[in-house]
Amino acid sequence: MNPTKHTIQQMLASGESETLEFKSSFDRETIETLAAFANASGGTVMIGVADNAAVKGVRLGKETLNEWLGQIKSSTSPAIIPDIDSVQYDGKIIVLLETPSFPVKPVSCKGKFFKRVASSNHQLQLSQIADMYLQSLQISWDFYPHADAGLDDLAVRQIENFISEVNTNGRFQLEESPLGALEKLRLIRNEKPTHASMLLFADQPLAYHVRVGRFKNAATIIDDRQITQTLLSAVDETMQAVKNHLSLSYHFDGSVKRIETWEYPLSALREAILNAIVHRDYTSPSDIQIKIFDDRITIYSPGKLYGDLTIEKLMGNSYQSNPRNKLVAEAFYLTGRIEKYGSGFSRIRKELAPYPHIKFCIEEIANGILISFIKHQGEPAYAASTGEVTGEVTGEVTGEVTGEVTGEVTRLLQVCQGERSRSELQQLLGLKHEEHFRKAYLIPALEDGLLEMTRPETPKSRMQRYRLTQKGKLYLTSFDSKPAEIFPP
Repeated sequence: MNPTKHTIQQMLASGESETLEFKSSFDRETIETLAAFANASGGTVMIGVADNAAVKGVRLGKETLNEWLGQIKSSTSPAIIPDIDSVQYDGKIIVLLETPSFPVKPVSCKGKFFKRVASSNHQLQLSQIADMYLQSLQISWDFYPHADAGLDDLAVRQIENFISEVNTNGRFQLEESPLGALEKLRLIRNEKPTHASMLLFADQPLAYHVRVGRFKNAATIIDDRQITQTLLSAVDETMQAVKNHLSLSYHFDGSVKRIETWEYPLSALREAILNAIVHRDYTSPSDIQIKIFDDRITIYSPGKLYGDLTIEKLMGNSYQSNPRNKLVAEAFYLTGRIEKYGSGFSRIRKELAPYPHIKFCIEEIANGILISFIKHQGEPAYAASTGEVTGEVTGEVTGEVTGEVTGEVTRLLQVCQGERSRSELQQLLGLKHEEHFRKAYLIPALEDGLLEMTRPETPKSRMQRYRLTQKGKLYLTSFDSKPAEIFPP
C-alpha cells in the first residue's frame, strides 16, 4: 500500500464514501465496515481520523497491528485479511486498513452481514444475502430446478411458440425439439424444469399475480383485475388491462392517416411493465401492483434493487444490468421483447420526451421498487388533440363527429355489434364494476349521440339494449382498428 503524504491529503479531502471510512479508533464497527467493503467494491478504513476528516492519530504498541489483524480474521467469515499500513501525517500516526471486493460473497461479521451503500453500512436481509451469494457464483435463483415440478408440468405448445419466436427474431437459433431447446438454454437441469421454465411455460401458471386497479383515490377502487399467467403472456395481458383505462384522442394532419395520442406513451408503460415482470423477486409472496389514478400511474414490483444498482444509476444512461432472474431475462431478450440489458429506463425517458407534462419517478419503498408516471398539476391530462371526421355512411345519410372521443367510448363502440345489453357490453370490455362502466363508457357514448337505446321511453327496462347510431357508425368508419384486434375471443 505505502501511501504518500499527497495520497493521504487527497483521501482526507475527498471525505467518506462507498470506498472510504474514517474512524477515530479501532473497534467492532471497523470490522463491520471492512466486511461491508468486502461485500461491495472494496475500500479503505483510516484509523485515527474523525468523521469530519480531522487527524487525531492513534497510539500503537509493539503488537497492536497484529492484534487488530487477528480480531478481523476471527470475526469475519470467510476470513478477511486486509492490507495494513501505518503512516506519519503531521506528526501523528494514521493506520490504513484496505480490503478488496471479496470473490465469494457475502462475508459476515460475527454472524451479521453488511454492505457498503454510499457512505454508510447497511445490514442485509435474508433475501439480500441469498441474492449476493448467487451473484458471486454468476447464477440466479431461476437457474435452480423447481422442487415440486416435472417435465410433464410444462406446456409443450407454449414451448413450441417460444422456439418459433426465437428463431424468427434471429438472435439465436433453437432446434425444433421442445426439450432439446430448453436444455440448450439451461431451462432444464437434471431432467427437471428450472424455476425459469416453470415461470415461462408452466401448463398451470404459478401463483405470481399482477394486480391492475383503477382508483378514484387511495381508498376508492373503481375496477380491478388479477392476472395470473405465464410471464410471456402476462406482459401482453397486463398491457391490455392498463390500456382499457387510458384515454385516446386523435386528429388529422391533412393527410388520410389518423394520428392517435394516448394519455400516456404506451411504449414507456410497456417498458415499465416488462421491467416489473422480468426483474421482480419471485421469492417474495407479494404481487406486482399497478394502480391507475386520474393524475398518475404507479407500478410496484417486489424486490429491492439488485446487485450494485442504485436509484442514481438507474436515472442515468450508463448503468450496467445484472439481472436478478438471468434465465428469464435471457428468454425475453431472445424473443425480442427486451432490446438489450440495462437500456429499459433510458428508453422510458426517451419515449416520455413528447410528454413534458408527465414526470417519471423511481423509488425504493418497503421491499420493492415503485415506478410512477405523474401528470403535472395544471397541465392537460395528456397531449390532447381534437379533429373532425366527415363522410358518407350510406347513399342518403351523412353525419359529422367533431372533437375528442375518449378511449373508453371508442372501445365501447367497437364491441357494440348489433344490439347489446348493458351486461353483455360490460362483459365484452372485461369490466367488473357497473358504476364505472356507466360513468366512463355508456353515459358519455349516449350523450355524444354515438350510441342509442332500443327502448328510450323506458330507460330502466330489463329488455333495454344499446346500438350504434349513424353518427357512431360514421366514427367507426374513420377508425381503422377492428373489435377483434383489440378484444380477441
